[in-house]
Amino acid sequence: MPVFESVFESAAELPERPALRPVELPAAVPEGGQAAARRGLVPVVPALREVLPDGGLRRGTAVSVAGGDAGLLLALAAGVRETEGGWAAAVGLPDLGLSAAEGYGLDLRRLLVADDPGAHWPEVVSVLAGAVELIMLRPEGPVPPKLATRLAAVLRRSGCVLLVAGPWPGAVLRLGVRSGRWFGLGDGYGQLTGRQVEVVAEGRGSAVRGRTARLWLPDEHGAVRPVQQHPVQQRPVREQPQPVAGPVEPAAPLVAAVV
Repeated sequence: MPVFESVFESAAELPERPALRPVELPAAVPEGGQAAARRGLVPVVPALREVLPDGGLRRGTAVSVAGGDAGLLLALAAGVRETEGGWAAAVGLPDLGLSAAEGYGLDLRRLLVADDPGAHWPEVVSVLAGAVELIMLRPEGPVPPKLATRLAAVLRRSGCVLLVAGPWPGAVLRLGVRSGRWFGLGDGYGQLTGRQVEVVAEGRGSAVRGRTARLWLPDEHGAVRPVQQHPVQQRPVREQPQPVAGPVEPAAPLVAAVV
């Protein structure tokens, strides 16, 4: 069975606590998070609300992130901190950068990690769905429709949101980065400071026509925000676009061209 790792602060670094302590009131939930909770949604960061048909991630559903874009995956998951529980999990994502996750807003003290569940990933997702509000997942290989249907029933019962890095049969929403440019490089030198992308969302129901938004993902401070705010005057580096729907082919080596 896979081993779950909880990313907590080291116990040695924490002060001693009494055996019994008063129950603390939960931290105040931001206004946007309260409104999303009332509508049965997991909140997202403000910059992503406009591109999502409901302004958040509907509980008990699966959302596909085309190409498995790590920045978009983390940005979508970051709003889980505004929920009452605030717990999230990452399954089958051994290359997930925890520093980047924290930069996007995830609370590492409330993140469960199952790096390599192998063929047992469906069982891992089923167990975690009853314990966390959101799961980030990269399945091992193509997902059979029957398996996706069984897990969809698990999600509906638990109210957990499943963010899938790649295609997912029956996903209610598909998001992807259609185009992107990195900023910060000069003529063969410099440091990457931010990425401008065009995010597109499409799916079923109210999302069938699709929505797009141009965002910093991330900006020079590691935040997600609309492009029109405080533009950075630096030379861009083009990035290969990713399809929003359909099977994902193995990524070719990225070749950057300074324009």
